[in-house]
Amino acid sequence: MLLTEKIEEISFSPAEREVVRYILTDYTRIENTTVKEIAEKNYVHPSTLIRVAKKIGFHGWNDFKDAFLKEQDYLHNHFVQTDANLPFTENDSILTIAQKIASLEQETISDTLSLLEHKELQKATDLLYQSKQIKIFTSNANLLISQDFALKMRRIKKQTSVAETIGEHVYEAYSTDKNTCVLMISYTGENEMLKRILPILKAQGATIIVLTGIGDNTLAKFSNCHLRLATREKLYSKIGSYTTSTSVSYLLDILYSTVFAKNYQKNMAHLIAIGEEYDNRTSTSPVMHENNSPKIQVTDAIIPN
Repeated sequence: MLLTEKIEEISFSPAEREVVRYILTDYTRIENTTVKEIAEKNYVHPSTLIRVAKKIGFHGWNDFKDAFLKEQDYLHNHFVQTDANLPFTENDSILTIAQKIASLEQETISDTLSLLEHKELQKATDLLYQSKQIKIFTSNANLLISQDFALKMRRIKKQTSVAETIGEHVYEAYSTDKNTCVLMISYTGENEMLKRILPILKAQGATIIVLTGIGDNTLAKFSNCHLRLATREKLYSKIGSYTTSTSVSYLLDILYSTVFAKNYQKNMAHLIAIGEEYDNRTSTSPVMHENNSPKIQVTDAIIPN
């Protein structure tokens, strides 16, 4: 839940409402302004600002101010080119649609990158690398994206699985332990199935990395590590989940890559050795040729009429 959404659900006193109205009208006005100055402009006591911050869930005004400005800066300074929900119109040509989707996906990756924090990414990398078992819990289209991540991780000998069978998630959760790192993926962070197994995972001692949208949500609150997805899409008033899917795929690619880099030479040698032994594919494209692979000669005799 975004702070602006949370604010709308809270009951404030008349004096507190004046402060709330002031910050929601133009968030930039509080950026370089002291508590005293804001209080004077709204004809309230400085303690009113502290009460507002605490009602929203913060220890004090400065904590709220930093979080609010960070959220507003994100919401106002990304995706200025493309509507994530309706990226093209019914009258667009097919090439225009192609260009707009390309732009949307490029913006999504940049947007997701801007949300990455070094500390959280390092923590996620270490948790995955140190675990003996990685288990992914998610739903819908994210299941398909997660399968690719799990496959890549298994290729570098990281035991990784996706909980896919409907009705088995509780049993899967009970099969975790302190050596398990769990990845939970949910755009809202309020997926009911994931919230149900959250206390089980905590009781089993598993560490939890969550991928969710920005803002306050249940999964992020109880996780060991939180990586944030690009947050631009409505729940259902959209053509497709373009940005969510791209953002999830990008973050999982990052996690695979950062874990891979922990043992770069060993992992690279392992993949090449297996490929040389078992990958017998051939290609007429020189771009795809391996140094040790035979080059296919294309002659008129094998070109179909």
